[in-house]
Amino acid sequence: MTDSEQSKLIISAAIAPGGVPDDAQEEGDTAAEMELRHVTVPADSHGSRLDRALAVIVPEFSRTYLQQLIEAGVVKLGGVLVTKASMKVKAGDELLVELRPTPQSQAFKPEVMALDIVFEDAYLMVVNKPAGLVVHPAPGNWSGTLLNGLLAHDPQAVFLPRAGIVHRLDKDTSGLMVVARQRTVMDQLVGLIAAREVSREYVALAHGAWQGAKTRQVDAPIGRDPRNRLRMAVVDLEKNAGKTASTVVSLMQSVGSYCLVKCKLHTGRTHQIRVHMAFLGHPLVSDDLYGGVPAAGLGRQGLHACRLAFEHPVTGEAMEFRSGLPGDLQAAVAGVGLIYNQIQ
Repeated sequence: MTDSEQSKLIISAAIAPGGVPDDAQEEGDTAAEMELRHVTVPADSHGSRLDRALAVIVPEFSRTYLQQLIEAGVVKLGGVLVTKASMKVKAGDELLVELRPTPQSQAFKPEVMALDIVFEDAYLMVVNKPAGLVVHPAPGNWSGTLLNGLLAHDPQAVFLPRAGIVHRLDKDTSGLMVVARQRTVMDQLVGLIAAREVSREYVALAHGAWQGAKTRQVDAPIGRDPRNRLRMAVVDLEKNAGKTASTVVSLMQSVGSYCLVKCKLHTGRTHQIRVHMAFLGHPLVSDDLYGGVPAAGLGRQGLHACRLAFEHPVTGEAMEFRSGLPGDLQAAVAGVGLIYNQIQ
């Protein structure tokens, strides 16, 4: 497969329904990848916005990517630089476009990295993600993500939206994730998660002495925090946008001003466990976004995806995987006087 063919495959995966963000291309020398494209606005684009017209004229690139180029100041209309995607164009207008990579366009490329693969067959794999590894490219983390590693590990992943990723963990949450290796399997896994037929359990180290029932079911909707748009919160759905969220929290041990709990997800909202634990008055240790503070040297939120169980979508086999606490979380648990029992 040539570099050009590989680039086209990555672009196809990027724009597939439910896929990753647009404009995935191979990494390469920026100057070598620049192209000056001289185009004319056709009659059927008369009166259209500049970005819409370009999306029709240069269909191999997404409208989002073309908007980025316009804003970057590399598009000329009649020889004059334009930076507003909303500018209206007329039939016959001459456009000069400098097609070049953006951070997003270079994000979806293979990067060789050590992956802790717990299980792998022709259909799926289970990965034990370390804390600090971003799952998917996003602003501030356009490379070095799990997705990049999956593209390097399995060349076929380029055919899949998000390289087969069907659920995510926060950057600073460690633990188990299932990844599809075939499109039909990816769709089946997404369906299993939506039907709550994938069991996902987490161990959380939190602040506060536990009181009351040892097991609590938290049914509290989650949405963007209306007072701080950078985080999530439990919200009133009659007043704010959000989605229902359900977590079962079970006490493992409580000593002094700390507790160790196991959390089982029934939904998968953004930051769900972190938000629900803070809602209970037990923010996670070192989770400063939701009221936690550092303790016992732990430099990231005290959360680990310890168990993953589901029925294999192809073989029908009952699959169960467990992951012990990573070293930093083990040390923090012991440092605050708690004991973790993996079989609990």
